Amino acid sequence: MSRRSGILEFAVLGLLREAPMHGYELRKRLNTSLGVFRAFSYGTLYPCLKTLVANGWLIEEPGNTTEDALAAPLAGRRAKIVYRLTAEGKEHFEQLLAQTGPDAYEDETFAARFAFFGQTSRDVRMRVLEGRRSRLEERLEKMRASLARTRERLDDYTLELQRHGMESVEREVRWLNELIESERAGRDLKGSAAGGPAQQDTTSGATGDLPRSGDDPRPDSPGDTAT
Repeated sequence: MSRRSGILEFAVLGLLREAPMHGYELRKRLNTSLGVFRAFSYGTLYPCLKTLVANGWLIEEPGNTTEDALAAPLAGRRAKIVYRLTAEGKEHFEQLLAQTGPDAYEDETFAARFAFFGQTSRDVRMRVLEGRRSRLEERLEKMRASLARTRERLDDYTLELQRHGMESVEREVRWLNELIESERAGRDLKGSAAGGPAQQDTTSGATGDLPRSGDDPRPDSPGDTAT
């Protein structure tokens, strides 16, 4: 399984832990609530759902709303299928939530993990945040060393671009320091529901994104892109 496929499966399981949904609802939530999946298609989502069903983590059920019941007779449309998390799926998702290794805080995965911090225990949140901060501090040190070595050979625009990237990483480190301080003090982020995904935004200009290495990480709502 590719890392991106793993992130998508993780997010789908997390959303279905809140409530059963059909494919359209899932795609909408992934696009809006989790900006990390802002650009992906049904052609990506449905193979993921089929895999999760085959693994026994989801079950398919016929839609039971009036709209769904009327969908089949109209123009040959099929009624919507609702996806529900199984007990095995919930257990698997909880195992994924408990993981704190590098895969939890790399650039491609941290946003999705952060989006479900509201369902994650405090000690796990702390380890993921500290791992992310450590990774960025290492990156920042390398960036500073590289800039010091090459400063004299760079034109003004390239130099400014490197400074911008370095400042963005510094901002995310400061943001992580604030989060870690809050966790240590036993404070939850405002607006994070105790049974659902944290809806904090750490965008760099696009609503629904979490910061990547070169983004401005001040919170407003989580993101990255999965295809």
